[in-house]
Amino acid sequence: PVPTISWRRADGKQIPRKARRHRSSGLLEIPNFQQEDAGLYECVAENVRGKNVARGQLTFYAQPSWIQRISDVHAAIEERVSWECRASGRPKPSYRWLKDGEPLLPQGRVQLEQGSLTIPNVSLSDAGMYQCVAENRHGVIFASAELSVIAIGPDFSKTLLKKLTLVKVGGEVIIECKPKASPRPTYSWKKGKDILRENER
Repeated sequence: PVPTISWRRADGKQIPRKARRHRSSGLLEIPNFQQEDAGLYECVAENVRGKNVARGQLTFYAQPSWIQRISDVHAAIEERVSWECRASGRPKPSYRWLKDGEPLLPQGRVQLEQGSLTIPNVSLSDAGMYQCVAENRHGVIFASAELSVIAIGPDFSKTLLKKLTLVKVGGEVIIECKPKASPRPTYSWKKGKDILRENER
């Protein structure tokens, strides 16, 4: 006789409620297929003369999609620059980096690890257009950002040299001088018009 047909999942999970059966249950349709729907499915055909089972593996694949992109950065010379890009996808995407369209390889000052790029001390030569590339076997996506490196002359507008009065002769005095500058400046000190030299005091 014509067999009856039923469906089940071999992993013991329930078939999704959204699933629909057609043609006397001979066709199983799963709309909006998601990762949790993946697994081993079994079609069971049965009549009074016996039973037979057909199995099929449903696998979830997805092309990369950005979770976190990179954005433009303006950095002073010798500053630390760090970018991170993250993408979803199945299988998990791999990452690579480009600078001005050319592959960027790990070297002395440039550190690459998966979707992260770090330059501990930027220089003018690091300026340019960077791209993070995420890819798996189903697609490739790009995220772009520009690194602008600027030089800044010494700026004392936000630095205060405090006037200090000794309470006790022989006490220690510390005067800090921290101007904003890029690259890092050299320092010299004067007392009045005389240049101060380092000595025992």
